[in-house]
Amino acid sequence: MIGSIDIVIFAAVFCVSYFAVARYRRWTLKQNFLKVPNERSSHNEPTPHGAGIVIVVVCLLTYVPISLLVTGTFSWGYISGAALIALISFLDDIRPISFPVRLLVHCAAAVLLIADTETWHGITMLGNLKFGNWGYVITFLWIVWMVNSYNFMDGIDGLAGLQAVIAGLGWLCLGIILGMPVIYLFCGVIAAASLGFLLHNWNPQHIFMGDVGSAFLGFTFAALPLMARESVTKSPDLLPIAAVLFVWFFLFDSVVTILRRLIRGEKIWIAHREHLFQRLVSAGYSHRSVTILYGVLATILCISVLVSVQFRDEIGLAMFPVVIILTSVILILCFKKKVLN
Repeated sequence: MIGSIDIVIFAAVFCVSYFAVARYRRWTLKQNFLKVPNERSSHNEPTPHGAGIVIVVVCLLTYVPISLLVTGTFSWGYISGAALIALISFLDDIRPISFPVRLLVHCAAAVLLIADTETWHGITMLGNLKFGNWGYVITFLWIVWMVNSYNFMDGIDGLAGLQAVIAGLGWLCLGIILGMPVIYLFCGVIAAASLGFLLHNWNPQHIFMGDVGSAFLGFTFAALPLMARESVTKSPDLLPIAAVLFVWFFLFDSVVTILRRLIRGEKIWIAHREHLFQRLVSAGYSHRSVTILYGVLATILCISVLVSVQFRDEIGLAMFPVVIILTSVILILCFKKKVLN
């Protein structure tokens, strides 16, 4: 259960994040560090960006003492990989860096994480599925894809921040259920820091997260199931499933969009406005309504995952019909607005 000291920690993280983002925004305005809209942008006015650096600093500085509280749970692979991701992404926010260079750094961060935490070994919940050596490939692709997928989805007001809050709270609750104190505390910090930023980014936004925040969060959510194995006391096979479903709608949207662009022969690494959430906005929905839609669906799915884990013996597979139903809601809206034609 959440104790009073934990609440104080989370509240302190929220306050630090909120006021640090406000301070950072004032600095960016003085430095004219603004994101200028172009034909692919979903905003209309030059806006301060890069505030995700606050989330990065707060989370990493808090992770170290938290992980040291429980012997054997500190991950040098996560810290070094996250630092690399944050650095290259922040530099890209300042002055665009070519995609191959950024991808190379993403790959290096994935290798560091795998060298420290190993790989996904399998998922026994789905018929005792073992990955063997393919686990290295699957885990590597998972990490690199999550970094870029989360970055792709940071396109409208509040979307990436709200997803971080929901997924962070999902991992917090999973940490309680499965007995993972470090994951519980760290994910509470992620949620609190992201909420502090979200209040500045909620429509109408005052500042953007930037690649530094979205890429860092993507890497972190990819790393959590690997890091959690060190402290989990039961049902480690559930970690990969929870990791995917806690950010399912980001993954689904990005995969569908990439596949559609590949079929049309387009360069998938070039910025665009083809994501489902962007096309819903173009079709007439407001930033706020699309963000709330994704947030509500993500919340329902997270709750279904947690209930399935808590009552695994009785309804362990109940989360999967929920995934199908909620994903259908997105698709129905897209077809209704003809954004998939």
